[in-house]
Amino acid sequence: MNNAPHHCLSLLTSCITLKTLKQIQASLVKTGHRSDPFFAGKLILHCAITVSDALHYARRLLHHFQNPDVFMYNTLIRGFLESGIPENSICTFIDMRRKSTVPPDSFSFAFVLKAAANYGSLSAGTQLHCQALIHGLDTHLFVGTTLISFYGECGSVYFAKKLFDEMREPNVVAWNAVITSCFRCGDIKGARKMFDIMPFKNSTSSNVMLAGYAKAAEMELARKLFWEMKVKDDVSWSTMIVGFAHNGLFDEAFGYFRQLLMVGLRPNEASLTGVLSGCSQAGAVAFGKILHGFIEKSGVNWISTVNNALVDMYARCGNIEMARLVFRSMPYKSVVSWTSMIEGLAMHGHAEEAILVFHEMEGCGIKPDQITFVSLLYACSHAGLIEQGSRLFSRMKDVYDIEPTFEHYGCMVDLYGRAGYLQKAYDFLCQMPISPNAIIWRTVLGACSIHGNVELAEQVKARLFELEPDDSSDKVLLSNIYAIAGKWKEVATLRRSMADQKIKKMPGWSMIEVERTMYKFVAGEKSNEATSEAYKKLREIMLRLRVEGGYVAEVASVFHDINEEEKEDLVSKHSEKLAVAFGISRLSKGKVIRIVKNLRICRDCHTVMKLISKVYGLKLVVRDRSRFHSFDDGSCSCKDYW
Repeated sequence: MNNAPHHCLSLLTSCITLKTLKQIQASLVKTGHRSDPFFAGKLILHCAITVSDALHYARRLLHHFQNPDVFMYNTLIRGFLESGIPENSICTFIDMRRKSTVPPDSFSFAFVLKAAANYGSLSAGTQLHCQALIHGLDTHLFVGTTLISFYGECGSVYFAKKLFDEMREPNVVAWNAVITSCFRCGDIKGARKMFDIMPFKNSTSSNVMLAGYAKAAEMELARKLFWEMKVKDDVSWSTMIVGFAHNGLFDEAFGYFRQLLMVGLRPNEASLTGVLSGCSQAGAVAFGKILHGFIEKSGVNWISTVNNALVDMYARCGNIEMARLVFRSMPYKSVVSWTSMIEGLAMHGHAEEAILVFHEMEGCGIKPDQITFVSLLYACSHAGLIEQGSRLFSRMKDVYDIEPTFEHYGCMVDLYGRAGYLQKAYDFLCQMPISPNAIIWRTVLGACSIHGNVELAEQVKARLFELEPDDSSDKVLLSNIYAIAGKWKEVATLRRSMADQKIKKMPGWSMIEVERTMYKFVAGEKSNEATSEAYKKLREIMLRLRVEGGYVAEVASVFHDINEEEKEDLVSKHSEKLAVAFGISRLSKGKVIRIVKNLRICRDCHTVMKLISKVYGLKLVVRDRSRFHSFDDGSCSCKDYW
């Protein structure tokens, strides 16, 4: 009988559900160990850290224990920190100070300061700093290092450096923390200065510098430091690969991945997900397939994050069929996996299927999160499913108790706006319980552009000017709305204002992958071998479309007061047309042509893609700024819903 409680605790190692944990707890109660702090602490630890969605029960266990010790409180503080509810960590710490006679220790402050940093609360962290001073723990190396990280996270590099300077014997972790704080506060020179005067460095120190440079988009400095490093571990390589990918330097990301393999290192989880992210952003599906094969051969296809990255890569590269295949073959599907699949289907216009996958997810007992509902509402807005979108928005609040964020409200405004219910979108926005941000107002402005509502656009622009007076994109959009309405005088006035402020419209570009090489086309760019070939093929294509497809240019998308002939010339040179022409010229027959575009596809290009798919018998996939358009036999997956 004496071994019974220890046997119960050994069962905890394999316990993954709250139901099983309660059974183990019942056995401990039967054996009279209910009030034993050791066993109670183990139960709270397992609830807070290991069992999903059991934090509420961990809190109940703590509150029902007569004299909880500091370990129990620390466990709950840590649990809330790791669950993404950092404010509850702070509340638990306050509760400990009010109700318990046990003083906090170094772990208490380390966990709660991390929570304050994640919460972004400088005031809470400053008060915690005072508490650490009162308890004599401010000089503790562990607490001091966490304080440096906290101030850096909250943008106060002055206090981070001051704390570091007051340390008696800072170790390498403290040095790394102050360097990271410099980078987080945008002090790149300060970070380099600290790195150069470090009395002792390890590989982590160099990797911290690489990561800082990458986040600051200083990839040339990162590259220089990388090749100066005597020892490059897998973290160094993955940091460079992810850095290049996140900064849009996809060729470099792929090149470093190849070099990683050549030097005989095994790619880790970060490098694999990083380079897959690069493929996703660039639309490099051929390289992504090679990576997929490598993942299968290496036997790392059991890693959930890698599988999630594969689903995302295939979906964002326009191959939703392969995304489905990877998703269905996954041995374990987390909420991220389900959400990635839902988001992929949403981007491809398969809104009904996205909703079905959501219901399947619910049936598997996986609780959706905020991002899941953003993906679902996005799917509904791009397919015109107004009733379904409204129901899901209500379900999110009523069933899952998820408080809507700006993203959810923005999706609802977009849902009504795209469908032409502009006044309803405006009213919904005005009735929001939180003040709408510039992004939501800009969503209404975008809807006004689609439906040509000048009066409402001017009202919205006035509100946007109050929030972000220097944003150039709003003026570009309003200029386009005036142009659609034929108000050329207003267009000229607005463009003069933009010229005076040196505001330039973002140039449109399109990318296509041919034989594992990415080609980028920009309308009106200087001629090179690829663009010359693209223009030559495009002239041939446009002539055939006029003869066999009855093509007539849709010049309404040209927002300039020029004659019809000049407008036709302008639309004929759009970057997506050049990319498709280059693809037809270079790719073998039967291949799917996949294009990535940085802006929204215009109506004329949309018409041209539909005609090419019919006249040439090709399948085209275009990923623009907000969604996918799959063209096949003269039709598009978006069903011409803008």
